[in-house]
Amino acid sequence: MLVHVGDDRSVKIDIGLATFLAAAAGAINAAGFHAMGFFSANMTGNVSSLSDFAALGQWTLASLLAGLLAAYIVGAFCSALLIEVGRRRNVHGIYAYSIISEGVLLAVLGTADLLLPGIHSGPILIVGLSFLMGLQNATTTRISNARVRTTHVSGMATDIGVELAVLLGGARDNDDRGVVRSRFALHLSTLGAFLVGGIVGVLAYIAMGSVLLLIIAAALLAVSVPEARRAQKLSRKTMF
Repeated sequence: MLVHVGDDRSVKIDIGLATFLAAAAGAINAAGFHAMGFFSANMTGNVSSLSDFAALGQWTLASLLAGLLAAYIVGAFCSALLIEVGRRRNVHGIYAYSIISEGVLLAVLGTADLLLPGIHSGPILIVGLSFLMGLQNATTTRISNARVRTTHVSGMATDIGVELAVLLGGARDNDDRGVVRSRFALHLSTLGAFLVGGIVGVLAYIAMGSVLLLIIAAALLAVSVPEARRAQKLSRKTMF
């Protein structure tokens, strides 16, 4: 899932990556909202809320939402920078290392929330989660040539509507219809995984609190670490 890049990726690989990471993002986003009342991945909603609070002069809340937006952007920036440097230096598995970073940092946040009472009532946890959502979305965007976006539900819903219209009344050529059907399956799987992940995330957070973040972190590492090793093995084979 985290080895092949761009046009070398199949629809099956894209759907596997999108489903797994969208479910993780949906769980983090919904659990964060349940715990703190703010979204870590929904920047459209956050910017709208920022506008509302700024217009009403509620500067404390407006500042927090501005911080969430900034954290998301910085997370995307750090991921893209890591990938650019890694590609320039021919670091194989650089995309897997980005998800490894997400898993490690999520584990740190989850541990801090468990050991430091009341951290979830302040901005640290939700800002940290926003950073990680930006990091994850940038990684999937780069590795898939923007086909996979695991936190961008508005864009996915738009694409689903457009693709349905094309399938029902637009594309006549079988090849074109096949491409559109593939994109439709990808976006529908991503949206569904985000939704189901959100439901499970809220229920799990109610039951176990920030242990949920540790479980998601472990799942991210369980997938990304073997992918990084596989990328290294493939790179060694191509050298000989």
